[in-house]
Amino acid sequence: MGVSKHDFDFSGYATRNDLRCSDGRTIRSDAFVDNDGGIVPLVWQHGHDSPDNVLGHAKLENRKDGVYCYGKFNKSEYAVTAKELVEHGDVTSLSIFANKLTQRGGDVLHGNIVEVSLVLSGANPGARIDNVSLQHSDGSVEELDEAIIHTGLSLSHGDEPEENNSKENEVADSEETVADVLETLTDKQKDAVYYVIGQALEDAADNDSDDNDNDNDNEEDEAMHSNIFENEKTMTGTDNEYALAHSAVEDALNDARSHNLSSFKDAFLAHAGTYGIDNIDILFPDARAVTDEPTFIKRRTDWVAKVLDDAKHSPFSRIKSIHADITDDKARALGYVKGNKKKEEVFKLLKRVTTPTTIYKKQKFDRDDLIDITDLNVIAWVKKEMRLMLDEELARAALIGDGRDISSQDKINEENIRPIWKDDELYSIKVILDKKVVGEDLVDAFVKSFADYEGTGTPTLFTTQTVVTELLLLKDKIGRRLYETKASLASALGVSDIVEVPVMKGAARDTKKNGKVDLIGIIVNVADYTIGADKGGEVNMFDDFDIDFNQFKYLLETRCSGALTQPKTAIVIERKQTDTPVVPEA
Repeated sequence: MGVSKHDFDFSGYATRNDLRCSDGRTIRSDAFVDNDGGIVPLVWQHGHDSPDNVLGHAKLENRKDGVYCYGKFNKSEYAVTAKELVEHGDVTSLSIFANKLTQRGGDVLHGNIVEVSLVLSGANPGARIDNVSLQHSDGSVEELDEAIIHTGLSLSHGDEPEENNSKENEVADSEETVADVLETLTDKQKDAVYYVIGQALEDAADNDSDDNDNDNDNEEDEAMHSNIFENEKTMTGTDNEYALAHSAVEDALNDARSHNLSSFKDAFLAHAGTYGIDNIDILFPDARAVTDEPTFIKRRTDWVAKVLDDAKHSPFSRIKSIHADITDDKARALGYVKGNKKKEEVFKLLKRVTTPTTIYKKQKFDRDDLIDITDLNVIAWVKKEMRLMLDEELARAALIGDGRDISSQDKINEENIRPIWKDDELYSIKVILDKKVVGEDLVDAFVKSFADYEGTGTPTLFTTQTVVTELLLLKDKIGRRLYETKASLASALGVSDIVEVPVMKGAARDTKKNGKVDLIGIIVNVADYTIGADKGGEVNMFDDFDIDFNQFKYLLETRCSGALTQPKTAIVIERKQTDTPVVPEA
């Protein structure tokens, strides 16, 4: 049976996150998230040589600040003794044994907890037993094989957790400087610290000046066995070259206090000429990335999913639309006068065929570069970018076109992916407004444009942030906002939602009768737009290796078509750039 949270002998943190252990490791958040809810053996002092060392089992619970465990002792002789030690407060520390560790530098990013141990002492300053049931209830990346990660601080019982947590937070939040710490040392201790720093600097200089012709194995052996504490020279000898001058360091500390220098590093740099350290920056750690992979600088793409997900998807790429125009007077029903010949009905058939085109993204990498880049999976990262940009391009082509010049070799043919903005008047109703139509007049124009709309359901307005802002800032005569939210504005415009499309900013086209016009908005239910792709024409990723150039090549492409298939299912609102009279589009 497993351990219930209500049936345990003790509980506490098996390990805490973001606290440096004495072995140099730092457990990072969710490093053991896969162990959440798992049950592992409870062991004494990591003893794996005898079954007597197994004291019971522990249930693990992954938390934001570490891995919490609930321990349950078994009925063995040793377990009874251990339980008594815990209840009496003689043993308060925990430790974990983990394998399959993924570690970057000193940071443990992932691993698997094999067992939890009661230990006499440890090194992680946060793991502890914080609750004991006194009622005696019955109820740069390297892969490592395994490691014992110890705990450290003495811990309290369950009636004192808040006090201990407070002390831990005080330690964690402390901003005590190196200078403050040095001030707590005796003169003899300070001399020892200065001697260690001086010897370390000398060793670094000696390593830089080593003969390059020396055998690599000898150099490695010397590095492994070099230890300042094995040096027979003493800092009290006559050879003063092995220690920093006490007075020089004191000058740096005093200057830091008097000039409010931000760090001990700044004080040392200010006095570099005094004690001869001109390149002390090499002693400070390198900058570290705040994310596991580079972030993309990109446009907002939430509108892309709205277009692609809501569009109708056809299993064939050749889309044919056939319509019978019965709006002409010749298609009307007629009255009969006795003796006259009856006339046949006449109406026109209309047909439109849309064929597919190919849209693609291509990338290549030198194999040497991929081997040398060890901090991230660059292939997975680039594939993510390729899919992101392909989806954006397809959605853009369907809504307003790709924006490239018609003579460009890279242009997406608008006869294959028909943009709603530029589609025929039969499918996309064009409403061209005067330049002076702004504010409340623009809201009225949106509402009036629905007169000829025949699309399905309640459509969506696709527009720019500039237009949305202009309308949201409208006020009545006493200064109150007419539309407090986008939802209230959408309701007033007669649309279900307002979607801001960054690529629509600055979109304009030339017309024969009205000159150049700016795109203000597109009103459409995207379900009336069909995207067709044959089997095999869906989005596919291809990869290849060029042995002649030692390059990996990747291709992401789709072959599809797109078009409105029903008449008058979209409304395009445009505004003239000049004050010439508005002439209806033919």
